[in-house]
Amino acid sequence: MSDSASPSAFEDPAGTWNRRFSETGYLFGTEPNAWLHDHAFLWEAGERVLSVADGEGRNSVWLAQQGLTVDAFDISEVGVRKARDFARITGVKVNFAVADIATLQWPRGLYDGVIAIFIQFADPQLRARIFRGMVDCLKPGGRVVLQGYTPKQLEYRTGGPPFESHMYTPELLREAFSGLEILELKEYELDLAEGTGHKGRSAVIGMIARKPM
Repeated sequence: MSDSASPSAFEDPAGTWNRRFSETGYLFGTEPNAWLHDHAFLWEAGERVLSVADGEGRNSVWLAQQGLTVDAFDISEVGVRKARDFARITGVKVNFAVADIATLQWPRGLYDGVIAIFIQFADPQLRARIFRGMVDCLKPGGRVVLQGYTPKQLEYRTGGPPFESHMYTPELLREAFSGLEILELKEYELDLAEGTGHKGRSAVIGMIARKPM
């Protein structure tokens, strides 16, 4: 999954993403997100990670290729079906599930890592619940790898929802993850080329955080 560009998408998220993922090809490409790619050294082979709102599987499949045990979910049945096909073709195993993040029961202390890449479909209230769930499901010492858009992205309009309330700032992330040790928090701009969904100059923020032992 990722973000969306129209208000109606938030009223029928499953239908919206099923339609978007039904198009030919992969909406956000098949390569892993660069921020995730550059921080995969945080985990060792065999450790267990969760890819949140994973869409068509570009991040979860790549994580499995690194030797990790990967769980992944998305609200879109179409996206998960394509992700399963992608994993099969690639020759890796990922534990995929269709799940609505708004009603998800987060496990406690299960994961060595949680990955959340452009999950900005979430309004502030839902976002707060998601972030709490991400923290709760980490083992002590587990790490969060997160990337999202900043408010400046509204000027570029190259991806993401057109709502400032859905964007991330350093202050918002520091407060939301105040119970974790922030290892890296970087606000920057780059030219994204993630399929047709994220394409062009973009204003983003990346965070790496660790749950205390």
